[in-house]
Amino acid sequence: MADLEPHSLVHEAVLASRRAVAPYSKFRVGAALLTRDGTVIRGANVESVSYGLTCCAERIALFKALTEGHKDFAAMAIVAPSPQTMPCGACRQLLAEYAPDARVFVADSRRPAKFREFTVDQLLPEAFRSLSNKRTRT
Repeated sequence: MADLEPHSLVHEAVLASRRAVAPYSKFRVGAALLTRDGTVIRGANVESVSYGLTCCAERIALFKALTEGHKDFAAMAIVAPSPQTMPCGACRQLLAEYAPDARVFVADSRRPAKFREFTVDQLLPEAFRSLSNKRTRT
C-alpha cells in the first residue's frame, strides 16, 4: 500500500478527528485517505443544526481528494470515539464508486492501535453502479 503503514494512516485519521466541527453531538470523526502515489488527504465530520446538512469525515476526505485531482486510492482510515462506528451507507456508496479497491481501516479513536480492516466490497456488497462504470457486475 503506497508508502504508509496502516497504523500510520490510522494515526492520520486521529489527527483529522481533532479538526471535527461537532458542536452538537461532540462525536468527532476523522478520516485519512491514502492515494496510490502516497498522498494523504484528511477529513473530519462537520455538523449542522439542520442534521441532514451534516457531512461525514469519509465524504469530506474523498471530496477533497477528488477536487484536488486525485483518482486512485489505496486505503482509508476512519476513527471515532466508539468501537462500533462504521461508515454510513452514503459513505460506503461513494467509496464503492470512487475507491472500489481501497482497503478500509476502522478504529476507536481512543484505542487506535486496535483497528479492523475491510475491503469496500465487504462494506457494501453488490453496490449500485452505473451502466457506464467499468466495474459493473454481471
